[in-house]
Amino acid sequence: MTIIANWSYPTSIRFGAGRISEIADACEVAGIKNPLLITDRGLADMDITKKTLDLLESAGLGRNIFSDVDPNPNQRNAENGVKAYLDGGHDGVIAFGGGSGLDLGKLVAFLAGQTRPLWDFEDIGDWWTRADADAIAPIVAVPTTAGTGSEVGRASVITNSDTQEKKIIFHPKFLPSVVICDPELTVGMPSFITAGTGLDAFAHCVEAYCSPHYHPMSQGMALEGMRLVKKYLPIAYSDGANIEARSNMMSSAIMGATAFQKGLGAIHALSHPIGAIYHTHHGTTNAVCMPAVLQFNKPAIKDLIEDASNYLSINGGFDGFCSFVDDLNQSLNIPKKLSGLGIDNPDIERIVSGALKDPSTGGNPIKMTPENTRELLSDII
Repeated sequence: MTIIANWSYPTSIRFGAGRISEIADACEVAGIKNPLLITDRGLADMDITKKTLDLLESAGLGRNIFSDVDPNPNQRNAENGVKAYLDGGHDGVIAFGGGSGLDLGKLVAFLAGQTRPLWDFEDIGDWWTRADADAIAPIVAVPTTAGTGSEVGRASVITNSDTQEKKIIFHPKFLPSVVICDPELTVGMPSFITAGTGLDAFAHCVEAYCSPHYHPMSQGMALEGMRLVKKYLPIAYSDGANIEARSNMMSSAIMGATAFQKGLGAIHALSHPIGAIYHTHHGTTNAVCMPAVLQFNKPAIKDLIEDASNYLSINGGFDGFCSFVDDLNQSLNIPKKLSGLGIDNPDIERIVSGALKDPSTGGNPIKMTPENTRELLSDII
């Protein structure tokens, strides 16, 4: 068999406790002299954000911040962010926070120099080539959670608030110039956010590992990412100040997001429309969907999961792995059904339609159809 593939891997990463102190130097490396720090509302007044703004101000880079960012960022957040960027005469973005702040920050850096509307750049075919690549502003990314991995991603997930659909906007230059991964920034995360974001990283690794596409580097990274989550997420959840656990969870998030270049699948295909319609936490929604999706894909992934179980020291092959996932979810207080997320009467047809249109469906090992997706969804209601 002749194997042909195109591969591209991430960016310059400064990893380690205390490295937020290098934020001004990171801006200099990226060529940014007047940055706009973009984060979500919840982080805007937190000490880690104020400390970062202090570091920027002391280096003569100002302390400009935009925080009008929803938990599931949308096109209105993007419009307001672009206006703030242009009004301030900024020349680059510091994307700061969890997935919402990182995704919105990258999108503002992308959109500020474009003349076409946002949805012209949706991840469909070669639509990304419509962008003026030279007009994309440089980005420094600073994650404050350990899950989404958006700091090493070439896309942003943005909700169309008019249609209540999550859309993926892609361009190779969404990839930040410099990433600062400082686990000290994650110490203050509430336990439920630690759980949801950590299980998001796990979902990325599981789906990338099971995707049928050929990418052996991603395959290995996904497998090791799973091991890190298995070992360190329970520790980070129970002891949020454990820097070793926080560090390894940040690594697993990077690994999961890098690995899913190989593909995602039904977990994300379901969680994207569910989150867009019902505004649930993305990682937690992934965790609720995972057990049913594993069973759904069993005919195609049984042998793969058995190999993973051996590597992860999980007894019982495929069934043992599924039991491990169930136990992990339970230990982290993840609901078993969508009703536990406050969704008591979901619009099944709307979710199924959104799932089948989601780009993640292309990486699922079992072809998703209206019939089997409806049946799959019924298992998590």
